[in-house]
Amino acid sequence: MLSGFVTRSSVTEWYPTLEKPFFTPPNWLFAPVWTFLYISMGIAAGIVWARGFYHKWVQTAMYHFVFQLIFNAFWPVVFFGFKKPFLGLLVILTLFILLIFTYKWFKIVSKPAAYLLIPYLIWIGYATALNFEIWRLN
Repeated sequence: MLSGFVTRSSVTEWYPTLEKPFFTPPNWLFAPVWTFLYISMGIAAGIVWARGFYHKWVQTAMYHFVFQLIFNAFWPVVFFGFKKPFLGLLVILTLFILLIFTYKWFKIVSKPAAYLLIPYLIWIGYATALNFEIWRLN
């Protein structure tokens, strides 16, 4: 919610003025993709949580999950809110690395839960490449 409030005007006013690579998705695609990703992430986290938070591996997996969510929320604030593509790139690279660790820990606890994170991993990898190109072009 906070990131949406901070970034609203930049998405409509600043972002359209940037040079973007040929593989930039249309704006209408973001809402359905993120809806799907958040649902799959929630199901994955629920599967892991259901294994019992008393278990050390579950705790570690969930800590990684929460930590990457923080970076997920921080990225639009940095990229759009502060209008800083390079700093956004650093944030999203950190997010991608944290997400890889989250995937690995989820896989230890539950392979199906980890597999539910694969679309998210792919999207963040794609978003990282997109962020890099926007920074490079501008």
